[in-house]
Amino acid sequence: MIPGGGQPNMQQLLQQAQKMQQDLAKAQEELARTEVDGQAGGGLVKATVNGSGELRGLVIDPKAVDPDDTETLADLVVAAVQAANENAQQLQQEKLGPLAQGLGGMPGLPF
Repeated sequence: MIPGGGQPNMQQLLQQAQKMQQDLAKAQEELARTEVDGQAGGGLVKATVNGSGELRGLVIDPKAVDPDDTETLADLVVAAVQAANENAQQLQQEKLGPLAQGLGGMPGLPF
């Protein structure tokens, strides 16, 4: 209820919710197109993910390849992908955080 005893304007609330939903969809599309990198081993292995965390590319410097030690290479790949995903999560927070906060502030919504 609105202070003073009035009812909230449901049409206005629905329009606000619809705009927020559109803004959220637009931000998610932008995230899917945006690529971020992560690296390991001083740049010997570089992973690229999109803003949604989907692995899009992997570059391995030939210096990182030792046929007798594939475990280290595997560790570098995992570390690079993790670093890229952390950067993607940070990007998600930057893009989606304000929208999620806006949804939580709307009266009548269970967020």
